[in-house]
Amino acid sequence: MTGFLRHLAIGTMLTSLALPVAAHAATFDVPAQDVAGAVRLFARQANVQIIITGSAAEGRRSNAITGAMSIEEALARMLRGTGLSVRKAGETSYVITAGLADAGDEGGAIVVTGALAAQREAVAEKRGADNVVETLRANDVGKLPDQNVAEAIKRLPGLTAANDQGEGRYAIIRGIDPALANVTMNGMTQPAPEPDGRQVKLDDIPSAMIQSISVSKSLLASQDANAIAGEVSIKTKTAFDSKKPFFLDLRGAAGQYQINKKSPYELDATLGGRFGSAQQFGAVLSVNYSRRPIESQNYQGSSAATYATTGVPDGNGLRDYNLTRTRLGLVGNFDWHPNDRTKLYLRATYSEFQDHETRDQNRLAVTAYDATTGAPSKATATILVRRREENDHTTGLTLGGEFADLAGGTLEVSGGYSRAVKVDPVRSEFTFTTAKGGVTSLAYDGSTYPYTLAPSGSFAGLFNDPSKFYFSKYNLEHRYAFEEIWQGKADYTHPIAWGDGSEIKAGVKLMDRHKADDHDKTTWSATKTTLATGWLLSNVGYTGGSSFYDGMFAFGTRINYAAARDYLNANMAGYAAVSTSSTISDSLSSDYDVRETIGAGYVMAKLKFGGLTVIPGLRVETTHDSTKAKLVTASSTLGDGFNSFGKVSYTDVFPGLNVKYDVSRDLLLRGAVTTSIGRPNYPNLAPYVIVDTSTPSTPAISMGNPNLKPYRAVNLDAAVEYYPAKGSILSAGIFYKSIDNPIYTYGQTGVNGTFANVAYTNATVTQPINAQDELISGVEFNAQHQFTNLPGALSGFGLSANFSHVWGHARAPLVRAGSSLPLAYQSKNVASAQVFYEKYGFGARLAFSYRSAYLDTLGTSAALDQYTDANGQLDLHVSYQIRKAITVFGDAVNLTDAGWRRYLGANRAYLIERERYGTLLRGGVQMHF
Repeated sequence: MTGFLRHLAIGTMLTSLALPVAAHAATFDVPAQDVAGAVRLFARQANVQIIITGSAAEGRRSNAITGAMSIEEALARMLRGTGLSVRKAGETSYVITAGLADAGDEGGAIVVTGALAAQREAVAEKRGADNVVETLRANDVGKLPDQNVAEAIKRLPGLTAANDQGEGRYAIIRGIDPALANVTMNGMTQPAPEPDGRQVKLDDIPSAMIQSISVSKSLLASQDANAIAGEVSIKTKTAFDSKKPFFLDLRGAAGQYQINKKSPYELDATLGGRFGSAQQFGAVLSVNYSRRPIESQNYQGSSAATYATTGVPDGNGLRDYNLTRTRLGLVGNFDWHPNDRTKLYLRATYSEFQDHETRDQNRLAVTAYDATTGAPSKATATILVRRREENDHTTGLTLGGEFADLAGGTLEVSGGYSRAVKVDPVRSEFTFTTAKGGVTSLAYDGSTYPYTLAPSGSFAGLFNDPSKFYFSKYNLEHRYAFEEIWQGKADYTHPIAWGDGSEIKAGVKLMDRHKADDHDKTTWSATKTTLATGWLLSNVGYTGGSSFYDGMFAFGTRINYAAARDYLNANMAGYAAVSTSSTISDSLSSDYDVRETIGAGYVMAKLKFGGLTVIPGLRVETTHDSTKAKLVTASSTLGDGFNSFGKVSYTDVFPGLNVKYDVSRDLLLRGAVTTSIGRPNYPNLAPYVIVDTSTPSTPAISMGNPNLKPYRAVNLDAAVEYYPAKGSILSAGIFYKSIDNPIYTYGQTGVNGTFANVAYTNATVTQPINAQDELISGVEFNAQHQFTNLPGALSGFGLSANFSHVWGHARAPLVRAGSSLPLAYQSKNVASAQVFYEKYGFGARLAFSYRSAYLDTLGTSAALDQYTDANGQLDLHVSYQIRKAITVFGDAVNLTDAGWRRYLGANRAYLIERERYGTLLRGGVQMHF
């Protein structure tokens, strides 16, 4: 692969400087400036090597030093009050770390450890960033207090997460579709295992693997432009991120879910250190494993058009999810610094996510309404079971290096391979039913919450009588999807004699992506469909836990999936036959193969004039897409290969400008004007065509669109940030985004044309199209303070809170004429608040996160739009350090029993579904050596 530039945060590895010549005193003239620049100049003047661990220097300014003095004295003076500490690593080498003690404050040292130290690091990194960012760092033993990366970042300003089974899954930045966010791991773009889009599953990544997370809200030219929402940059721990030469971290936790009374557990270990005669080698090995037996209880409402107009639902149901979710994470990071100008590294990661799920369901589907009252009068009852197995795994390997003093500048090169795979070995469902409309007595009460709809009269207790249900349908599907990325980049930075420590930077990047989805689904329909002749549920039904939603409902008969599968396999000829048309359509329509090659180059400058930093940049990206899919017609067979093809190429230019101004040591202003792109989701690009002629007079045609234009955005950001004390921040910001070519699904009737090589008339054609634009604006507020200046025990307290409000809409007259569209995933209000304490070995954090409702499915009208309701969750984390190296901790997750609720746009009271997860209580111990 071609090598190319990359831009990472300042000092993620070593800063090695100067020739190693013995020196114990020198004459210094180092002006006050960013710590990283001051250290470079200091090392040259003292003729020593200085190592800065991790991103310790970011956001910190040094003190000026002049005159002759010892190196130790000079370093102490230069770094006084910065929160950094220095230790001597050799005769002429020193290591600077994020100090656990700030010794420059009047009245003696203020000891800052654990979560408070991590928060200080995050604030310092935000302050020192060249663009608008939010940061989150692991605590002093490299652990985040959340279950996965998505859960962790939802505490940051303007961020939330789309959930699955009560856990965060996708990052939502400023209410923008997660598919429009770029996710990187150790500087490399991450692949997505999900076949339906570009969004990266962050719940696949255990939080214990992570050293830091940075979310860029405004882009630099050195960053990928494919980030309209922003970029989530994840870094794993290296040996040079620790001030200790060797370290071992161990952690174990176990608990209990309050719904099913089952016990999840988690184990992780990290071993690492620096070694060699000059500690020039570094290695970190980390492993994490967790197992969570989850139950969630779902009340299924209605999304029918009649519900939106009359307020009377077309059915209801109970769904009981029982699953075991496991995660495995592995990290291997290796570093070699052969001399003070060269740093080489290898980053290896592996993450695995598995779900083993059984979903039981009792369902009523209304078939008739009382002519006088309008209440449901007849229904069909069904009992279903779904078995789902999912195995996602992502592998990443990155090799890179940094070469200082190369023609007066620094060259960074890296190349990597990553592959994300999603395998659904089994996704299968059995359905047993009554006769259509066979339930002729129903009890309905729309005034209860949720509404009451149940068999009554002679049908009361119907779901407890398996002899009243016969086999209706069985399906079995398998899916294999993957995304594979080869990428490489190079960055070259060179100082320029203009202003105060200015520099110019240029780079190139090449990325080759391959995404494919292979989906097979077979459906069997019953051949005997009466109670007298059919296969009855009595043969394979059983009574499980009947109390549901804390006794609000009674769950009826369940299906033993394994027994049903075995019985049907043994008696297939007598009870079921393959539904040929649906099997062919379902198996071919989702298959696609997309190859995408992106070549990029950029140039940017960092111009510093006193407190003013101006960063103009220009990036160019060329995209080539080649797509394959399948045509689905009446003549299609299961053996059909790819027979529809598409190609598209385009080049985009992305100018950008980031500016920050240090009004004073504590007050900072920021502004940015940037441009970005959002490439279409892979299934939308796939040139599939599905023709349904079951109604010959009005054939229905669904198709992809390989000629879709990408989203293109202009982004404006402005912020004021005030840093009254170390680890404290008060900030306010505004942003605006104008996004052209958003993609929506459009249905058109009465179309005459040729589709899948056949001419049709009066067809209904549905495909993704580019709409006019989306407009988004918002305000963000953030406050955080650690009261370390208070006396005694009070100095352990801290507070943090943030709030964001977003306005947004889309203009898409073809999709919905005469009105603007709400934007998917956009909560108007997002907030979080934390009260934390850390003192005398005791730590606690009470955290509340909130997001308002957002659109999740666009309907044919505003009344039929589907929304995910507001959510507010309260969590508690406590810990106590019983020995220097041993800490015990406890968590109470979701104390508010915050659930997942969806409703129709016609009325928030029109319930589509609601799901509850209960509270998780857990405790554990962690050791740090």
